[in-house]
Amino acid sequence: MSISAQTVTTSDLSTVQTLAELFAWRVAQTPDAEAYRQFDDAQGLWISYSWQQTQERVQGFIKALSPLALEHGSRIAILLPNGLHAVCMDQAVQACGFVPVPMHAMDNPASIAYILSDSDAAFLIAASDRQWKDIANAGLELPALRQVVVLEKELDAAVLPASVPVIQIDEWLASAAHLQASAKGPAADDLAALVYTSGTTGKPKGVMLTHTNVVSNVKAVVHRVSPVISDVFLSFLPLSHTFERTAGYYLPIAAGACVAFSRSVKQLPQDLLEVQPTILISVPRIYERVYGVIQTKLSASKLQANLFNLAIATGWRRFSREQGLLKGDGMTALLDSLRWLVLEPLIASKLKNQFGGRLRVAVSGGAALSQAISQCFLGLGIPIVQGYGMTETAPVVSFNAPDDNDPATVGRAVEKVEVRIGENAELQVRGPNVMRGYWKREEDTAKTFIDGWLRTGDQASIVDGRVRILGRVKEIIVTSTGEKIAPVDLELAIMNDAVFEQAYAFGENAPFIACAVVLSRAYWLDLSSSLCLNPDDAASLKSPQAQKAVVQRIKGLTKGFPYYAQPRAAILTLEPWTVENTLITPTLKLKRNNLLAHFAADIEAVYKR
Repeated sequence: MSISAQTVTTSDLSTVQTLAELFAWRVAQTPDAEAYRQFDDAQGLWISYSWQQTQERVQGFIKALSPLALEHGSRIAILLPNGLHAVCMDQAVQACGFVPVPMHAMDNPASIAYILSDSDAAFLIAASDRQWKDIANAGLELPALRQVVVLEKELDAAVLPASVPVIQIDEWLASAAHLQASAKGPAADDLAALVYTSGTTGKPKGVMLTHTNVVSNVKAVVHRVSPVISDVFLSFLPLSHTFERTAGYYLPIAAGACVAFSRSVKQLPQDLLEVQPTILISVPRIYERVYGVIQTKLSASKLQANLFNLAIATGWRRFSREQGLLKGDGMTALLDSLRWLVLEPLIASKLKNQFGGRLRVAVSGGAALSQAISQCFLGLGIPIVQGYGMTETAPVVSFNAPDDNDPATVGRAVEKVEVRIGENAELQVRGPNVMRGYWKREEDTAKTFIDGWLRTGDQASIVDGRVRILGRVKEIIVTSTGEKIAPVDLELAIMNDAVFEQAYAFGENAPFIACAVVLSRAYWLDLSSSLCLNPDDAASLKSPQAQKAVVQRIKGLTKGFPYYAQPRAAILTLEPWTVENTLITPTLKLKRNNLLAHFAADIEAVYKR
């Protein structure tokens, strides 16, 4: 189908080999179509930019980079929130044949300094000079760094490190406005990005992704999702994460679709209503939060809760029939059709409207989505498709298509990607999307491959071409009694209850499983009141009565697990685990080693009781 028919097919992309070519190709195809949309706080409205307008801005960035005369392949660190500046910087870096090093705008200064040092970044663009000051004060030498550009100047120059010049972005762009924009583009086997893994159990490693890796993955995803030019993506996951870079940034370029940048995760509910996206790229935590809010509201009305659960059950059966997962129940199907005439406008449409009312694909990746949440959203008409991937695979390995969706799996491998099961049920991957290796870590690279196949570290099974993730090869708790437990499964089960905002299971070499949980403030106020405890006294969280009540609730949630896997003790806290306090990664995964250290004294106390 042609561009004029509003669908971009892989044949249209067949000549594209690099990300620089992809962007130039898109600008030439639909120069006047809407490319990006972001909210302007000063004007209080959403501003749109066409592909041609975006390209003109990119040219300004290319001009501003030229006076540095950097070598081909130089690393350029991008520490910006999602938005047009981040896009233009990334595209300019690609066009010049440099290597972007995307970083999470909310990451802590020590982690950022480590990445700058390890990547030998020659250039940094950041949100503010205050942010740069904190990075510089982390204490790491950055001899390769030659220039820092910031969006905002907040500090006196005297308090900034004198070793690296710092300039505000408007001044930087204006200083080169008179120059000619010339750029030597990259080759297909050049690096398209140096993306640092989240580092759930140690220091992050730089994943070397080539243009072939990323472009091949974009083409494969286009083939599976079939995005159209009229689609609107809402971008809120950090562009430092490969999942968002490929699926939420480069994929829309291939499709010619518009990307609207959410103002913040906090404002995401309002942005969904205003933008009305047709495609949403998300991680499970967002769906978990919506689910938690719903459960809290339903707890006030038994009638509403019963209606809601009836709608889910009815909708889930309808979905299962459509996908060929449920057969041979003609009478029930007829009754469900009749029920749905009432339940759809009463229940389902209200949930769909919270997402803007136009969603046709909602991709969930980065971590497992619990069965309860999956059934809730799919049953009520939110078209969630789960996928699987990792930074090292650029990142998509497999995912379900909207018309071929088995949510108990992460779908089928995408085009040109092969999967197999190795020793210890480990999923292994081979294809053009697989990384070149880890930056400066030849030994780690060698350990990650076996016979040319990438070892994912995830256990899986493959049935009928569909991949089912079973757990982590290494992320298994082995108790002192020899029992093996997958902590992620436990944590997902606990967080199905809205009173638990976060959960961390532990018990390695210990006699039993326990957990730390972040309680919702509303639940804690109710619980402490019922136990005659002062909710504002930190000591109340250590009260045996409070801990016993929470453990009983957790046991109810985990009763489907073997007895040895059910937590027998709990550490209670109200303090969220965030990127800033280094307890979760930028993609909201638990940093288990950091949590273990953070709760060390409490964990020791748990096993001394």
